[in-house]
Amino acid sequence: MDNAEKELIFSLSKAYDLYNMLLALIVAVTKEARRHVEIAEQRAKREGTAMPSQKFAYNKFAIQLEENKQLNDFIGNQKQVWENDVEFVRKLYGQIEQSQIYQEYMETDDDSYEADRELWRKLYKALIQDNEEMDSLLEEKSLYWNDDKEIVDTFVIKTIKRFDPKNGKHQELLPEYKDIEDKDFARKLFRSTILNADQYQRYMSDASRNWDFSRLAYMDVVIMQIALAEMLTFPNIPISVTINEYVELAKTYSTPKSGGYINGMLDSIARHLVRTGKLMKSTDDLHPRRRYDDMQDEG
Repeated sequence: MDNAEKELIFSLSKAYDLYNMLLALIVAVTKEARRHVEIAEQRAKREGTAMPSQKFAYNKFAIQLEENKQLNDFIGNQKQVWENDVEFVRKLYGQIEQSQIYQEYMETDDDSYEADRELWRKLYKALIQDNEEMDSLLEEKSLYWNDDKEIVDTFVIKTIKRFDPKNGKHQELLPEYKDIEDKDFARKLFRSTILNADQYQRYMSDASRNWDFSRLAYMDVVIMQIALAEMLTFPNIPISVTINEYVELAKTYSTPKSGGYINGMLDSIARHLVRTGKLMKSTDDLHPRRRYDDMQDEG
């Protein structure tokens, strides 16, 4: 149990590493842009042509991010960040240069901090958030990151929106845990899920007793097991919040039909647990559904 819990906490810390890595990617692309500008300036001097624009290479938001103390502390503790992926960074920069977002930014006269920050929000959503090549690259770096990236992307975008030029290099990044209770929540949920597995699976088996429980998708069982642990361990979380959360997880990690099935199962089990006094929560926020016993009869 202790080893498994350490692995859980390690996986959460890897998600925070990914958050910093993706912020550092903005800095890496910006440095690549400066390299292009320097080459273009040298050519312009030789040929006597107009000097290139420095607008993107010296984007005000990107400079603030590059100077950020927390991000630099992270980079300083890593052997490599994006230095080993120069070709990917250069290709991404090329895609940015070709994008309509970049073209419109370079053509506008708006040189405000807000415009510079908004540019990177748009670029991130358009070219980094859904990038199959990046997904493959990250999977090579860590087995955890493929699953983590979707949620970490939302953290990066939130961070971009929060940056304020008044904070300079001391702008706070998002913390690894919003509150210390979050880490305790993860541990408590993990232990409850494992230690009470037999009981939770009995609830599931009873709710599907006209089916062969062993034929349920394994991931469905795991997801419902964690959901029941949350319902029974954390009294302040409404039943509907728990069900909705784990139905969404099922859509990502299980079969196409799992969301609807898990929704019905958890709803019925929760009502049964409340009715029998095993779960001291209200079912008022749940939609009217079939009785637990009716579901058993129908299988």
